[in-house]
Amino acid sequence: MVKAFGIILTTLLLLNVQAQEPTRWRGPSGDGIYPETGLLKQWPANGPEILWSYENLGQGHSSAAVSNGFVYTSGMIEGKGYLFKFELDGTLVYKKSYGPEYTESWYGTRGTPVIVGEKIYLESGHGKLVCFNNSDGKILWSKNLFKDFDGKNIQWGVNETPVIDGDIIYVTPGGRKYNVVALDRHTGKLIWTSPGKRELSAYCTPVLFEHNGRKILATHTASHLIGLDAATGKMLWSHSQPNEWSVHPNTPLYHNGELYYFSGYGQGGGMLKLSADGSSVSQKWRNRTIDSRMGGAILLDGYIYASGDNNREWRCLEWETGKEMYASATIAKGTLIYADGMLYCYSERGELALVKADPSGFQIVSKTRVLLGSEQHWAHPMIHDGVLYVRHGKALISYKVKQ
Repeated sequence: MVKAFGIILTTLLLLNVQAQEPTRWRGPSGDGIYPETGLLKQWPANGPEILWSYENLGQGHSSAAVSNGFVYTSGMIEGKGYLFKFELDGTLVYKKSYGPEYTESWYGTRGTPVIVGEKIYLESGHGKLVCFNNSDGKILWSKNLFKDFDGKNIQWGVNETPVIDGDIIYVTPGGRKYNVVALDRHTGKLIWTSPGKRELSAYCTPVLFEHNGRKILATHTASHLIGLDAATGKMLWSHSQPNEWSVHPNTPLYHNGELYYFSGYGQGGGMLKLSADGSSVSQKWRNRTIDSRMGGAILLDGYIYASGDNNREWRCLEWETGKEMYASATIAKGTLIYADGMLYCYSERGELALVKADPSGFQIVSKTRVLLGSEQHWAHPMIHDGVLYVRHGKALISYKVKQ
């Protein structure tokens, strides 16, 4: 009896810890890798089975997030932004308005909701940071990143998904004094501010990583990649990375003391090596061929996989050297994630492909088309419990990708 009680208590504690872990854009580690197993290695001829779809999200490019048995995303209807919450079977639990959304160009929502236990966080295209109560969608607090923190909007609207660590939420107002800020996630109270390079934000969701015991927050602003001490906001280093339109939506990838960064319009990226204490960086290599505008990249077994922008092919680079392993234009450029040995590539033409993660070549195993939804195929897919979630404008589509 005592032993059984101990097992139950341990299980409950574990579930509580998991419930308090924040969701992240592009997977639990923010790197596009999903720790799923037992997934299909080949899809049926007509593509994976659609379990359910919801086609009334309105406009937007937000991805889905899954937490504690619910699915979340956001959309814009008649100029207003809404947070959507669904059961795992697609039943709508609620949709809650949080105010005006971005209607100036490439209409709709951008950032993805972040869920931590009983709170949900979302940043609008107008720089409104909102904290919701998870159970009923009530707004608990909000901040206007431009009015409250001297920021200014950018040409195509803020595209950041907030990053949460413990009781802290990190966002990028892009102001001259309040360039990057850390807030108390429960109250919105300012913890620290960094002037960074005093540049506008650049559509980037930051990466938070630990380097030799030091937590570092790295993000792109208009013309630089910057690294901040996550505890204090002190700027540790910066690296010049401009492009034609100051657009840098791709979250950098950190691994083993090195940081890979990349952006579009022909700019490409490179590898930075961090000093032992993380206070400085040096350029290890540079490669312009992967100039993904907003599709993300995957690091797997010493190789980087991504697609380009001006360089439209899907490519693979060696992490250590930047050497190109292959280039393929078999499908259009787009976004990608990884799970269980396979790349899931979602092209701007609506092609959805299952591709072997193999540096010897771009080998498509299965392919289908996303026919539901509307407008641009830009949202990043995600996988949870054997289900692939694809957002295409007004539609959220749930595919069965596990036997």
